[in-house]
Amino acid sequence: MPDHAKIRNHKHLKIFGSLVHEPNLWCLNRRSAAGAFAVGLFFAFVPVPFQMLLAAGGAILFRVNLPLSVALVWLTNPVTMPPIFYGVYKVGSLILGRHGDKFHFEPTWDWLVGSIETVGPAFLLGCLVCASVASLIGYFGISWLWRYSVAKSWQKRKEQRR
Repeated sequence: MPDHAKIRNHKHLKIFGSLVHEPNLWCLNRRSAAGAFAVGLFFAFVPVPFQMLLAAGGAILFRVNLPLSVALVWLTNPVTMPPIFYGVYKVGSLILGRHGDKFHFEPTWDWLVGSIETVGPAFLLGCLVCASVASLIGYFGISWLWRYSVAKSWQKRKEQRR
C-alpha cells in the first residue's frame, strides 16, 4: 500500500478537502477491499477522462479503500482500452438488438462526432451494463475470497493445535 500521508497531500485529491482524512479510506479489511473493488471496477468502465478522480470520489462516498479503488481503474489503460471498449460496444449492441451493425473506426474528429449518434447508445449502454456486472463480481468475489482465506486460516490453526 502506498503511504497514505503522501496520497492524502496529493494535489489532485485536495479537492476533497478533509474528507480524505477518514480512517476507513486507508485501512484494508474485507469490507473496504470488497467495496474498493466494486468502486474501482465500476469506474474502469466509465469512458471519461480522469477516471481516477471519479474512483477517488466514489471511495470517499462509500468509505472504502481509496488507493485500491484508484489503482483498479487502471484495468482500462491505453493498451487494454480498445479491446475492452470494443467488447463493451458489442454487449450494448447485443442488448439493443443491433446484431448486424458494422463497426468501422477512423481516428478522425468527423468520425467521432458522427459516431455519437450511431455507436454512442450501444457503447454507453454496454459501459453501464459491464461496469455494473464487473462491480458486482468484484464486490462479491473479493468478499468470498476474503472469507475463504480467513476460514482456511482458522482451519489450519485448528489442525496445528491438534
